[in-house]
Amino acid sequence: MLREDERLDYLLAEDMRIIQSPSVFAFSLDAVLLANFVYVPIQKGNLVDLCTGNGVIPLLLSKRTRGKIIGVEIQEKIYDMAKRSVQYNGLEGQIEMIHGDIKDMPACLGHSKFDVVTCNPPYFPTPNQEEINKNEHFAIARHEIYCTLEDVIRVSSQLLKQGGKAAFVHRPERLLDIVTLMRQYRLEPKRLRFIYPKEGKEANTILIEGIKDGNKGLKILPPLIVYEQNGEYTSELKYILYGE
Repeated sequence: MLREDERLDYLLAEDMRIIQSPSVFAFSLDAVLLANFVYVPIQKGNLVDLCTGNGVIPLLLSKRTRGKIIGVEIQEKIYDMAKRSVQYNGLEGQIEMIHGDIKDMPACLGHSKFDVVTCNPPYFPTPNQEEINKNEHFAIARHEIYCTLEDVIRVSSQLLKQGGKAAFVHRPERLLDIVTLMRQYRLEPKRLRFIYPKEGKEANTILIEGIKDGNKGLKILPPLIVYEQNGEYTSELKYILYGE
């Protein structure tokens, strides 16, 4: 089941396990926050997670919806980890993993077929070659090597039904780019939440959700603080992570 330096970790509050590797991929808090933030239909629906990594968002969403979930990952080694995690948890009937480029998905999966699209995309424009992480798996996950922010938002819009929802996690410095591109591709921003590492610090993460062809009207949700001043998780973070 496990290969090379892979390990089988418990998936936080859920009764699931996930395959991870310190040299290839391990999910971040950002992915967990996005899975908790996004609206999902409870009983049925079609969902797709772009840039899915080792499948953490589809696995977490499977606890919130009975809908069908697809994860798309371009890196074959990480896709293989995600697929084996789905199999380990017996979720092949609900979650499908696809090894492919997100830019090919509208042609592959069809236009206007999905109720929900999520994406925890690469955050940073591709730097000079000498600045890129020498580990290609980390570099692809962090930098816009295979897909840009515009690719992510355009593809999300193409996949969504009218009235469908797209949710992204990203960095605050890209907020204006995100909102501009969402409106350009008919995804009207409706909910925005800022994540702060500690009270009194600047926000370092944003969660944003839009509706395809939605009416104008953006809600700014209460801030989410990750750590108390003593370094412990806040009560809200503990609840998101562990159900405490």
